Amino acid sequence: MALLRQEVDPAEAGLDAKALDRLDRHLAHLVDEGRLPGFLVSVARGGRVAHLTAHGLRDVAAGAPVTPDTLWRIYSMTKPVTAVAALLLVEEGRLALDDPVERHLPAFANPRVYVSGTGEDVVTRPAAGPILVRHLMTHTAGLTFAFYHTHPVDALYRAAGLHSSVPSGADLAETIEVYARLPLQFDPGTQWNYSVASNVLGRVIEVVSGQPLDTFFAERILGPLGMTDTGFQVTAEQAGRLAELYGDTDDGGITPIPGLPVHGRPRFLSGSGGLVSSAPDWHRFMEFLRRRGELDGVRLLAPETVDLMTRNHLPGGADLRSFGSRPAHDEPGNDGVGFGLGVSVVIDPARTQAPSGLGTFGWSGVATTTFWVDPGRDLTVQFLTQVRPRRSLRIFPELKRLVHEAVTG
Repeated sequence: MALLRQEVDPAEAGLDAKALDRLDRHLAHLVDEGRLPGFLVSVARGGRVAHLTAHGLRDVAAGAPVTPDTLWRIYSMTKPVTAVAALLLVEEGRLALDDPVERHLPAFANPRVYVSGTGEDVVTRPAAGPILVRHLMTHTAGLTFAFYHTHPVDALYRAAGLHSSVPSGADLAETIEVYARLPLQFDPGTQWNYSVASNVLGRVIEVVSGQPLDTFFAERILGPLGMTDTGFQVTAEQAGRLAELYGDTDDGGITPIPGLPVHGRPRFLSGSGGLVSSAPDWHRFMEFLRRRGELDGVRLLAPETVDLMTRNHLPGGADLRSFGSRPAHDEPGNDGVGFGLGVSVVIDPARTQAPSGLGTFGWSGVATTTFWVDPGRDLTVQFLTQVRPRRSLRIFPELKRLVHEAVTG
């Protein structure tokens, strides 16, 4: 198991200790208010951890504290791992970003696009072109989520039993077949809509590699990077370190809610949001990206491939706000933020709602976890807690502001 500890004095890393104290006090206040059970935040520069705080409880009822080795359901922070997995296959020549998805998943042949109507009266037309692998990685495929309530296709997902993105009892292959029968919201490659695309990408990885997604992750990414606490399930030995998942209450508090089932291998291996991880492991993943594909002498991707991953790929170089706001990941705002291959990327710092350096990339999870890598400042940050709110907690903008106020050199 990897360890995580403060390795260097903040001043030596070009960070203001007083500003970092303000960050801790702000986050601790959210715990004191009962809005968070506990949290972990780490800030590193040049790969060295200069600030690490674990505060509050990972399980309120049990009185179990947050510790550096606490395990967290990271939900959508799984997506960058899935993107890395696909890029490994791209570098090997077994997959191409411009491959039509139907080449690997025939169910996606001849996609159709929504035109009008609702329910059984929906009118569709042939898509202008095929869904490409790059469309899955950039969420420009035309797919969606059932929990949105902004488009008639969202309702078709709900009618198909995709409320939690997977039909009851289905595995990944069976779930993908359901997605493929539903119309797209728009022609592939023309717009951005955060969606189930990473699940489809996960299935592409399985088919191309000939391995289940969890096996591929373990053998090709997690094992080589020393991420021994990351996976789709927790062992009996790990179970005591798993944080409880909470939802918010009407009075501003939190209450335990069912979490992603991770005790035992899940039938549905979600490339979109299925992983559990720890702060030490995620620090290693951030370092792998900060170092452009290499960690501790192990190179998984070429530097140019990571550069490609962390570059904006949205149509016309647009930002996310250009395509409208969606309920998921509206924090810290989409102005000035584009999307690469599995990660968001800052393309206009002046327009972002929180201080961000040009080229900063990362992503978040629905249980209020987030990370980012700022190449210009040689900075990596992670924030981990376990609250799945019904409405925005607005934590991330303040988190970014307080971290960036601490950067002095």
